[in-house]
Amino acid sequence: MQTYAPRGVSRDGRWYLVDADGKTLGRLATVVADRLRGKHRPTFAPNYDHGDHVVVVNASRVVLTGRKKHDKMYRRHTGYPGGLKEISAGKLLETRPDRVIELAVAGMLPKNSIGRKLITKLKVYGGSEHPHVAQKPEPLDVPVIGSRAATAQPGRR
Repeated sequence: MQTYAPRGVSRDGRWYLVDADGKTLGRLATVVADRLRGKHRPTFAPNYDHGDHVVVVNASRVVLTGRKKHDKMYRRHTGYPGGLKEISAGKLLETRPDRVIELAVAGMLPKNSIGRKLITKLKVYGGSEHPHVAQKPEPLDVPVIGSRAATAQPGRR
């Protein structure tokens, strides 16, 4: 019996629609990254692109738990001396909500040429409208984990 080795790139990529309203950022990003990478398929191979396209809507309504809106910082450098730029997650969520999800998902993909190709299959929109209706994206369910107050047992603090 030989080990299965896929041949080439899978051409049957599907389109999925994810509603980020009320979803936790990290849990949403892991589900999206797995779909982009193709890890849900039995033919998954780390050196091939077997992933699907994912459209994320309502990115401005994604939830950051704890104090991440204030404490989490996104940093970039301009390349000039003293050119470190910082922006908090809360500020970035107000100005560019699509960028928050893109950065979270990109951090979960491989840092190589395949990862750069996979991130192009992610489409993120701050509102509920998207221009990918012609692709007929299927809804993808992301489990919602409730807040601590909702999951706490009665009578316990």
